[in-house]
Amino acid sequence: MPKILIIDDEKSIRNTLKEILEYENYAVDQAEDGPSGLDMLIKNKYDVVLCDIKMPKMDGLEVLSRAQELAPDAAFIMISAHGSIDTAVDATKKGAYDFLQKPPDLNRLLVTVRNALDRTKLVTETKTLKKKIAKSSEMVGTSPALEQVRKAIAKVAPTDARVLITGPNGAGKEMVARQLHEQSSRAHGPMIEVNCAAIPSELIESELFGHEKGSFTSAVKQRIGKFEQAHGGTLFLDEIGDMSLSAQAKVLRALQENKITRVGGEKEITVDVRVLAATNKNLQQEIAERNFREDLYHRLSVILIQVPALNDRRDDIGDLVQKFLDDIARDYGNKPKTVSPEALSYLKSLDWRGNIRELRNVVERLVIMSDDTITDADAKLYSGK
Repeated sequence: MPKILIIDDEKSIRNTLKEILEYENYAVDQAEDGPSGLDMLIKNKYDVVLCDIKMPKMDGLEVLSRAQELAPDAAFIMISAHGSIDTAVDATKKGAYDFLQKPPDLNRLLVTVRNALDRTKLVTETKTLKKKIAKSSEMVGTSPALEQVRKAIAKVAPTDARVLITGPNGAGKEMVARQLHEQSSRAHGPMIEVNCAAIPSELIESELFGHEKGSFTSAVKQRIGKFEQAHGGTLFLDEIGDMSLSAQAKVLRALQENKITRVGGEKEITVDVRVLAATNKNLQQEIAERNFREDLYHRLSVILIQVPALNDRRDDIGDLVQKFLDDIARDYGNKPKTVSPEALSYLKSLDWRGNIRELRNVVERLVIMSDDTITDADAKLYSGK
């Protein structure tokens, strides 16, 4: 049941609002002044707060400011009999969800509360999703090879240095990029990912830099590119070894000048972006074969991080299998299955050319095809080896 706190020095207003909201099946608490309301915010979790502006001891705007630290997820709806446009604007700037005049119109009040609850729910779901994404990007294992990668991330992440992440497909290059972003000062900003190998060469420039309306046949409206979307955050260029030479030239300019120009446009747009790149190719060989620009390589590879193949970190297979068993059980809504020591030993002995991605697929197949415990026979029958 959604919880609402009413902070108002007028008892009659508090009681009226409480009666209306409880009739709508909301759980409602009351506070007679700002300090009492803040105490209740510390002790309880509220979805929405209805707060008067003109109160003794502490006015509503001060309560709002302090609540941003104490209960940042609660949606504040400010109410006042002395409302004005300036007051409403000031309240909104300080973080209020909305502003209502006393006495509030019943329909307006209920609609505003419902909308504020939707906003609170969305904020909660977003935070949960971010935690889930962060957990999914954790690098599992304690092998020396992985520890070297962790140490490199810890040193490099706090800086704005560009990083080139190399390693075979499925080894976890994207996880390294996510860790670099999440441990950086840009973690509050967006992380935008671009798979350069999945975008046709004739569209990659539009994807990265955006385009103006009418710049080509299908450009029916203006489009913001990935560089602009990543402003203030991180841009991850995956499989950069597959990028066309013309796009490479524009990326090089963007890295040199921190400016981009949309396809079909003339205006230069300043962007503040940290660029991370990854590839499974030998870029030195690609340079020798004139498939990759050497100057771009040096721009991107301020720091090089080599992600080891799974065959080079077999000691981590047990931890990875357990993580996948837990993840798959959560996704399916089931109890995690166990794996016998013999089955785990067999999995460790296999050749994992597809790396972590292949191991995850095999574990999911074993979960589906096996009983409560994955046996050695199951592993041999369903591993596909």
